[in-house]
Amino acid sequence: MLNMDFNERVVIETADRDWVASPMPGVWRKPLAREEAERGHATSIVRYDAGARFSPHDHPLGEEILVLEGVFSDESGDYPAGTYFRNPEGFRHAPFSAQGCVILVKLHQFQPGDDAHVVIDTNTEPFRPGAGGLTVLPLHQHGSEQVALVRWPAGEHFQPHTHYGGEEIYVISGELIDEHGRYPAGTWLRSPHASRHCPYAEEPTLIWVKVGHLPA
Repeated sequence: MLNMDFNERVVIETADRDWVASPMPGVWRKPLAREEAERGHATSIVRYDAGARFSPHDHPLGEEILVLEGVFSDESGDYPAGTYFRNPEGFRHAPFSAQGCVILVKLHQFQPGDDAHVVIDTNTEPFRPGAGGLTVLPLHQHGSEQVALVRWPAGEHFQPHTHYGGEEIYVISGELIDEHGRYPAGTWLRSPHASRHCPYAEEPTLIWVKVGHLPA
């Protein structure tokens, strides 16, 4: 098991981690949290070399993907960096990448009743005004769980707040900062239920953020 105690705060700068070979040739992983070697709850950065492909498979308790680099593909089409997916239980595909890609992947983590198949090109969707100078692109909501992209302008400070149901962040670009440290692009953070912080940004920053999904 890896980082499966949801009461612990976890911070990983993924740029510092080595790629680990997956069972499929040309597909590499940086595990961030994992319940078992090849099944169950998992959060990873995954890289497809050019021409690499995965065998057909389905997704018990769902699959969530954010394309970070390159173009990710399956039978339904080609999806560039910035595409967000939710593939529910029962969805089956055989993904590949002709030119290569890097994706953030979360497996086996959907809440009961969450059966929406979601595909969003965040490059074309409008962001909405958020608190202060933040702008927000909502990606998904089900029960207590909410997922969004959030843009931080340079110099933006957010009020101190508590994470009921936890918070998970991936820094896509820029650098997020709080009283606990500095988190450059490529950093993955998972903060437990009832944790608290006061984040800010000194430069334009884009994050993927999920809240309300961790056990109390």
